Amino acid sequence: MMIKRLMHAFALTEKGAKDLIKAVFWCFICNISLMLPIISTMFAIRHMITAFSSGEPVLEGILPVIAFSILSILLLYLFHYLQYAFLYIAVYKESANRRTALAETLRKLPLSFFGKRDLSDLTATMISDCSSLDQMFSHYVPQLYGSIFSTLLIAILMFITNWKMAIAVLWIVPATIIIVFGSKRIQDKYGAINIEKKRAVTEQIQQMLEAVKEIKSARLQERELSALDKRQAEQEKAAVRSELATGVFVTGSQALLKLGIATTIITGLKLLSAGSLDLVYFIGFLFAASMIYNPIATILQNIAAVFSTKLQIERMRTILEAKRQEGRKDLTPNGYDIAFHNVSFSYDEGREVLEDVSFTAKQKEVTALIGPSGGGKSTACRLASRFWDIDEGMITLGGMDIAKCDPEKLLTYYSIVFQDVVLFSDTIKENIRLGKKGASDEEVYEAARMANCEEFVRKLPNGYDTVIGENGSTLSAGERQRISIARAILKNAPVVLLDEATANLDVENETQVQQALSYLIKDKTVLIIAHRMRTVRNADKIIVLENGRIKEMGAPDALLEKKGAFFHMMELQERSDGWKA
Repeated sequence: MMIKRLMHAFALTEKGAKDLIKAVFWCFICNISLMLPIISTMFAIRHMITAFSSGEPVLEGILPVIAFSILSILLLYLFHYLQYAFLYIAVYKESANRRTALAETLRKLPLSFFGKRDLSDLTATMISDCSSLDQMFSHYVPQLYGSIFSTLLIAILMFITNWKMAIAVLWIVPATIIIVFGSKRIQDKYGAINIEKKRAVTEQIQQMLEAVKEIKSARLQERELSALDKRQAEQEKAAVRSELATGVFVTGSQALLKLGIATTIITGLKLLSAGSLDLVYFIGFLFAASMIYNPIATILQNIAAVFSTKLQIERMRTILEAKRQEGRKDLTPNGYDIAFHNVSFSYDEGREVLEDVSFTAKQKEVTALIGPSGGGKSTACRLASRFWDIDEGMITLGGMDIAKCDPEKLLTYYSIVFQDVVLFSDTIKENIRLGKKGASDEEVYEAARMANCEEFVRKLPNGYDTVIGENGSTLSAGERQRISIARAILKNAPVVLLDEATANLDVENETQVQQALSYLIKDKTVLIIAHRMRTVRNADKIIVLENGRIKEMGAPDALLEKKGAFFHMMELQERSDGWKA
């Protein structure tokens, strides 16, 4: 039960929660062990007082005191060594586990999650929030709880020894804790503003990097840099205010602790003069007061630090506890027909993108989704591969309800070619090999030949071993698209989804890509989205989507004879193709 609470409270993995308990234990032991020098000193003072009062040599009988002092030093070294092993090393391991857990969780989340979260926000969580939590668990949380438990134990021992002296030492502690906890709302307020301003800076930098071409072409450098400077200045002010809000209350409380030393001295002298307190115990309480305030000051500082990271933990928890897409992995489809059964879907509540849509994309046929922008074509394509989960109805692949299938296992049956190709800063060969893990070089080359890649690859300095830069920045749109198709050909999945695969290509590139696609779609279940009518003219079935509903459906020739929406779209495009300036 405790493990689960710690996992939830601090966004930890199960092992991280167990390691945190061990770290707290050793911080507690280390704090308690700091009392050993005090006990050793009290023994030494007691021995000297006894020796002076009896007239015996001071060195006589000193060996047990020396032995205890040496043992204390050795124990201090051992306990602090174990604290380091169970605290810092464990934190570094948990740091790696936390990032892995986040990555694994993100991998299993539906795309709807990413549609609701800003990319810069997720990046900040993965990088800066994780770093902040590393700091928190290596320097704050274990020490906080260790200090609380050790202080409570020492306080109990003080009250057992002399309750009046214990009150003199500890009366200031509740007051300082009340001050820190009373300021929590103020600290949270300025901490939240600081995080918000920091994220705004990250968003501005990301926007500038993504739109650098547009910024340069429109000569907007000064405007964008000015906006960045403004956001950085706001973030700097927010950071100062956040630190000030924390520092004023924490340092003020720590300063108040020093009053305890004064009350300890005054109370001790009074009890000593009255004969109700032994001199050795008086000295011991003085030492204890000087020592116990250090863990208490740590408590105050670490409480504030935990307050400041609460929002970061909350952001991380929204990822780790988000609803994942799950399902059965033993998939046995009966063929590869894709069927929509009365499907309705909306990205935002109350605004349906698809409404009561039903159709079947049959195996070994090309089914084309066409219609005006915003009609729901791309949404239908993504729902078919379970990138999102539908609101109502059912989508099946070979008779299987895809909502009950494991998404990763389901996607092994799909090859997807998007309009916006995503390539990695790696060689052409490895970018194609992503389609089939462990594919041989010959298989990669064959897929590249079928996708008409060889023509441009031969012109590159290192052929298939040429590194193509981030997202294939050194290649043209047509070349990137052909690599994407080669990847899909290599995968050789039974279902092919084409989302505007030729939309942004010139005539020459479009012809080459169309040739490549002809290899890809052979004998497959094909669902294609296109605005160019010549792309879908030879499809087996046309589905016209408009405002989230099916307006027309049937074979191309039958729809042309009907002279409805498809006929009208063909007519408009033929007019535009024949237009001359």
